[in-house]
Amino acid sequence: MADPKGFLNHEREVAKTRPVEERVKDWNEVYQPGSLLPIISKQASRCMDCGIPFCHNGCPLGNLIPEWNDYAYREDWTEASERLHATNNFPEFTGRLCPAPCEAACVLGINQPPVTIKNVEVSIIDKAWDNGDVTPQPPERLSGKTVAVIGSGPAGLAAAQQLTRAGHTVAVYERADRIGGLLRYGIPEFKMEKRHINRRIEQMRTEGTKFRTEVEIGRDLDAKKLRKRYDAVVIAAGSTTSRDLPVPGRELNGIHFAMEYLPLANKVQEGDLTVAPISAEGKHVVVIGGGDTGADCVGTAHRQGAASVTQLEIMGKPGDERNANQPWPTFPMLYKVTSAHEEGGDRIYSVSTTHFEGDEDGNVQWLHLTEVEFKDGRPEPKPGTERKIPAQLVTLAMGFTGTDKENGLVEQFGLELDERGNIARDADFATNVPGVYVAGDAGRGQSLIVWAIAEGRSAAKGVDRFLTGVSALPAPIKPTDRALTV
Repeated sequence: MADPKGFLNHEREVAKTRPVEERVKDWNEVYQPGSLLPIISKQASRCMDCGIPFCHNGCPLGNLIPEWNDYAYREDWTEASERLHATNNFPEFTGRLCPAPCEAACVLGINQPPVTIKNVEVSIIDKAWDNGDVTPQPPERLSGKTVAVIGSGPAGLAAAQQLTRAGHTVAVYERADRIGGLLRYGIPEFKMEKRHINRRIEQMRTEGTKFRTEVEIGRDLDAKKLRKRYDAVVIAAGSTTSRDLPVPGRELNGIHFAMEYLPLANKVQEGDLTVAPISAEGKHVVVIGGGDTGADCVGTAHRQGAASVTQLEIMGKPGDERNANQPWPTFPMLYKVTSAHEEGGDRIYSVSTTHFEGDEDGNVQWLHLTEVEFKDGRPEPKPGTERKIPAQLVTLAMGFTGTDKENGLVEQFGLELDERGNIARDADFATNVPGVYVAGDAGRGQSLIVWAIAEGRSAAKGVDRFLTGVSALPAPIKPTDRALTV
């Protein structure tokens, strides 16, 4: 145990962010460089090394949190990194992007602020990179088997790295021009700088993983031909079909899906564009959807110089504390102020868009909305609450409805879908097509990055067993584990 009295002697202290007026002028990560290490040892000491560490259950990866907390308290960064990587291929991703269900399940959190698990995690991995403790782990020998991984998001990368290290020859196919999936083009730079992806890709290349960009399976390469070329296939294509808003005026210029808007801002940071073709500069921006993707749109609009930013959510405003139907250690739906919300803008809850209004040139100018109340689980308009707000750029961030079914991948493979429209799989993550497996949002539906990595690792075990008859790879979850899916 790190410090038997740590949770009594130290209050919760989280990473410090840079001043708003400074960070909205650039695209660097919002946290103050070097602000974590001076406090991490004390924060790690708050871990009580519980007899039953519920943080393990809260984390889909089953991270060994009390163990690496102890090493972080003692500032043994090498051992802390080893324990961290034992269950997580990419802790620098989760340490920056995961909503930390582990902290919601922390035993200390029953009656005190929980341990800052996420901050400890990212401190360990950043220190490990600085110290040279993160090195390639190529296999000792090759199996002679080949695997294709479709998609290079967190699920695909995790599956690819596990299978490469198991000795298989792995090629990752990505339809975009760079590796990373939504990590690359869906996550703004201010939440995670892309250098973190780049150095992981270089590690994987050195280990032997091959990468094929600008190849979309189903369009550029027939899925049946791909299956014949490889001994096994892992589909990790994500849940990329955006939920639309079919209301009058949807056809007006200036209304875009979040995944049309965000990637362009990232391409500017990559140096591909000098100015984003869809920009919030000088415009009244409305973001429809109150989740993390919506917050990403808010932060991006601030940095592009929006005249105003308003975020709409059809659900009611969450509370500041757990309610009765979300008891500890479940993941509660609480009111959250992200770094993007700290930077300004308005948030309006319990409202629904009725229609858009444009100018004579067909450009959106106004968004009409009404307040709603839920009856029998459905939102009903409240009479007399209709109003309009200025909207010259609207982003739709209302979630996703499943993987792309129009590019031919599902049809060409002959895949079966489950009742939710996702690619069906069994307990080994195998689809109905022999040798074809699915991991991440493509099979689970829209979810968290930590679930994607966990599913990639679990699918890799299923593939390894299919190819060799036995597997020593770890499998943190089964596809029936639906808890925490969002």
